[in-house]
Amino acid sequence: MLRGLTTITYFADDVPAAVAWYSTLLGVAPYFERPVEGPPAYVEFRIGDYQHELGLLDRRFAPPTAPGAGVVAYWAVDDVEAAYARLLELGATEHDEPTERGPGFVTASVVDPFGNVLGVMLNQHYLDVLASR
Repeated sequence: MLRGLTTITYFADDVPAAVAWYSTLLGVAPYFERPVEGPPAYVEFRIGDYQHELGLLDRRFAPPTAPGAGVVAYWAVDDVEAAYARLLELGATEHDEPTERGPGFVTASVVDPFGNVLGVMLNQHYLDVLASR
């Protein structure tokens, strides 16, 4: 039934500020923005080995149960400690410090400046799938 990750959406009260922060973090500009004129309500980046989508949505369009509800989405990184330190340098706050979960699996998470939980992970399974492509 579930075929894979398509889009992760984070919410922000100030979408332009979130776009600036994530553009700095990711090193790329968004590829999609709506509306085209005026302040954007939704912006999307394509990132990583599989060009997964990270969307930033004006919080006024968030469902009433958002954000989070206990969910942490982990983005693959090569070095969890370095990624975690970079996120903190950019103004994120600690959520869960880097922790080895087993051989080849290390996780950490932060809260971005807009209140979203952002997870990073070294995941051997991800690396194995990537290597088999």
